[in-house]
Amino acid sequence: MRLLALAALVVLAACSARPSLDQEPLSDRQLNLEEFFEGDLVAYGQFKDILGRVTRRFVVDIDGTWDGETLTLVEDFVYEDASTERRVWTLRKTGDDTWEGTAPGVQGVATGTEAGDTFNWGYTIDLPVSGGETVRVTFDDWMWLLSDDRLLNIAYMERFGLKVGEVVIFFEKR
Repeated sequence: MRLLALAALVVLAACSARPSLDQEPLSDRQLNLEEFFEGDLVAYGQFKDILGRVTRRFVVDIDGTWDGETLTLVEDFVYEDASTERRVWTLRKTGDDTWEGTAPGVQGVATGTEAGDTFNWGYTIDLPVSGGETVRVTFDDWMWLLSDDRLLNIAYMERFGLKVGEVVIFFEKR
């Protein structure tokens, strides 16, 4: 019985609605990644599993540089258990509102689209887990510019096509 209930929960969670770039914007702000992420930022985040349990929290110091063609984000993570991780994203603007990016562990190329105050970013990455192993997950990141110096990110995570959790991150320019 418990297994059946868990299977039903997984199916319902996998079918949950996600944001869309076609939704009516809530503000007249325009998100430009190269402007928002250039400079010194801090982010606070947490991972929530499929059952709604917060299982990991972190702080990220971000140094962003824009050279007119490439946005480089050096992200230094510090987790609640004092473990650390560095991820360096290299993003390239491919159109007025489109981006491509790479980072260590990312499979292929990440792609994203800006629309008004919103950015949608998708990629598959091998994330480090305990014991030196990695887990391959797919991210469907949604970012909303809340003000000139604040951005909210909700990332939906899937593995083998099934939702495994969400990461909520709050970015702030320093």
